[in-house]
Amino acid sequence: MNETASGTQPGIGEASYLGFFGLNELPFTLTPNTSFYFGLPPHEEAIAVVRVALAGGEGIIKITGEVGTGKTMLLRRIMNNILPADAFICYFPNPYLSAAELREALAHELGAEKSEGMSTVTDAINHRLIELKKEGRSVVVFIDEAQALPDETLEAVRLFGNLETESSKLLQIVLFGQPELDERLARPEFRQLRQRIAFSYRLRPLTMNETDAYIASRLRAAGYRGQVLFPRRSVRKIWRASRGIPRLINILSHKCLMLAFGRGSPVVKGRDVKGAIRDTEDAWGNYMRRRVTFFFMSSAIILIIIAAVIVGVVEAL
Repeated sequence: MNETASGTQPGIGEASYLGFFGLNELPFTLTPNTSFYFGLPPHEEAIAVVRVALAGGEGIIKITGEVGTGKTMLLRRIMNNILPADAFICYFPNPYLSAAELREALAHELGAEKSEGMSTVTDAINHRLIELKKEGRSVVVFIDEAQALPDETLEAVRLFGNLETESSKLLQIVLFGQPELDERLARPEFRQLRQRIAFSYRLRPLTMNETDAYIASRLRAAGYRGQVLFPRRSVRKIWRASRGIPRLINILSHKCLMLAFGRGSPVVKGRDVKGAIRDTEDAWGNYMRRRVTFFFMSSAIILIIIAAVIVGVVEAL
């Protein structure tokens, strides 16, 4: 078994376990499917930040989070369900664009064309943005994986943030990226861009209770209506091994179902979770580190107790 097993289309074994557990579809796919969106506190907090920032007309907003914390799912949720119906949305999933390529791509998305009197693509973009502003339409640009943007492209983003009328911004930019984006923006050469980021939010891992609710929610969304499939003890093991990262939770939960199905068990048990952890490199490494830490801490406590007993015996003599 490998981590890519949770694709969007069920294989023969997966199709069998769908029927076994009474599921309509795979509950723990890795594809960011907004129909499975569950209002987790960190995601709802991030949405609130973006909503307030956009409503306030702020120019640049930043959302960061570790790999697998659900940034792309969150981005799609915002684009599909949060923005006004008449908002003009530009989405750039590929961060490996030069500054010139980003300008050209934005011009294409906006339908901006150079005409007589316009010397640059930026002039055409600015003209088109003014037209949209007069139509009462807001323009929001989403850039995913922003930590990978070249330096010159980050500078272009800053300059886009300068496009404005006397009273408001002509476009708003939402950057989604990994924590490396924060590290890059902390560098002195990006202080101007950093100062233009009015709102930011960093997604955190899930707590134990949030993990429990998340797993249950995805099962319900996939059509499950039976008894508790993941007992709290099993969920706790998944949470610890995954460090509360939704992507790892999905991977482990999917493998747990496969293993439980293989045993003919209607409930995911500890052996299933351990088997799933062992088969998932990132989770197994964390699991073993926790075990080693626990061993040394326990050994240290035992040695302290033994030492205290010996000292007490010596003093009694």
